[in-house]
Amino acid sequence: MIDAPRRIVLVHAHPDDESIGTGATMARYAAAPDTHVTLVTCTLGEEGEIHVPALAQLEAAQADQLGGWRIAELDAACAALGVTDHRFLGGAGRYRDSGMMGLPANEHPRAFWGADLDEAAGHLAQILREVRPQVLVTYDANGFYGHPDHIQAHRVSVRAMELAAEGPEAHTVDKLYYTTVSRRELAEMFEHFKNSAENPFGEVERVEDLPFGAPDEQIDARVEATGFGEAKLAALHAHASQIPGGDWMFTLAAELGEAGLEVEYYTLARGKRGPGTVALEGGPEWEDDLFAGL
Repeated sequence: MIDAPRRIVLVHAHPDDESIGTGATMARYAAAPDTHVTLVTCTLGEEGEIHVPALAQLEAAQADQLGGWRIAELDAACAALGVTDHRFLGGAGRYRDSGMMGLPANEHPRAFWGADLDEAAGHLAQILREVRPQVLVTYDANGFYGHPDHIQAHRVSVRAMELAAEGPEAHTVDKLYYTTVSRRELAEMFEHFKNSAENPFGEVERVEDLPFGAPDEQIDARVEATGFGEAKLAALHAHASQIPGGDWMFTLAAELGEAGLEVEYYTLARGKRGPGTVALEGGPEWEDDLFAGL
């Protein structure tokens, strides 16, 4: 068991997902002396699109060495966030990046998308029994935006909670959260950048066409990690092979300051919602701490 009163486990599909979706949250909790942060990454991200020309031959169709490179990037990102407890699900290389939905990579013998659910969940359940977290964070049933590995991470996390609650060393997770983003904030960003040469939304014409985002009334937690925008930005830069310099998050930080990276949103899927202590004018109250009520 981890010797810290508050313990949180975050389950992500590929290296860089942790920094993009929950980097500020992880940095905030990793800096708290009473909180232990455990990151579980399900694949090495072997099918990622490479944005550094010098690394192009590492891609899956050539040397197929991108996964090893991304282990080093993830180590650097975790260091930037202050996270010292990182594990690969079943060990590094157990499960392979499945690529986007409908691609041949989905059929690879080690593709995470095709993994036996109970086997994969068993690896995560073992971690849950060891760490004994009160809070587990992963993606919703659509994997946030539909990537097969994100969907599988959701399935594995939900099943692992069930398996961890069984047996002589049983542990029950108190709260399960899914990552999300505020559709209201997306709309504000969409309006801000729509006429910019650095428009992070590309050819999308309406914010409603984006495959992610939740209205305020469907959000349960708004974690504000004041002062940790720099750590998240450093973690994003650590994933240089995957996140190009013109990425929308770097554009956001350049245009609006690092504070624009310091707020992350969640929906509570299981467990009792704690007291709401954050509210925008005229809007609903949200938790500002994923441990609220515990």
